[in-house]
Amino acid sequence: MKIVVIDGQGGKLGKSLVEAIKKSDIDGTVLAIGTNSIATSAMLKAGADEGATGENPVIVACRDADLIIGPIGILSADSLLGEITPAMAVAIGSSQAKKFLIPMNKCDNRVIGVRSYSIADLVKETIEEIKNL
Repeated sequence: MKIVVIDGQGGKLGKSLVEAIKKSDIDGTVLAIGTNSIATSAMLKAGADEGATGENPVIVACRDADLIIGPIGILSADSLLGEITPAMAVAIGSSQAKKFLIPMNKCDNRVIGVRSYSIADLVKETIEEIKNL
């Protein structure tokens, strides 16, 4: 299974997700795609199998991904403080991959009916969902 983890800004969520995936018994290759080099570096240090940075790597990685994981803002152009381009949002949204979107409730994207959780709680729930695939 090709698991694409997409994150931006400081890469804290992506780093936590990569660490948790690698510690679990989930079988797959983890590809870290950062919207900036800091996020990519954080995810690579966390144990991602491969990594790349920027718009084109997002577009290419989404073509054949089995699972895309990231903050819900990756589906919204200009989110993550402008780091998600319209082309990135389209590539992610139109990918045939299953998408696990983490409701961070930041950057003007609010998911009504979802209370705020810690990153640790969100990562734990994400890992449980991956295992249920």
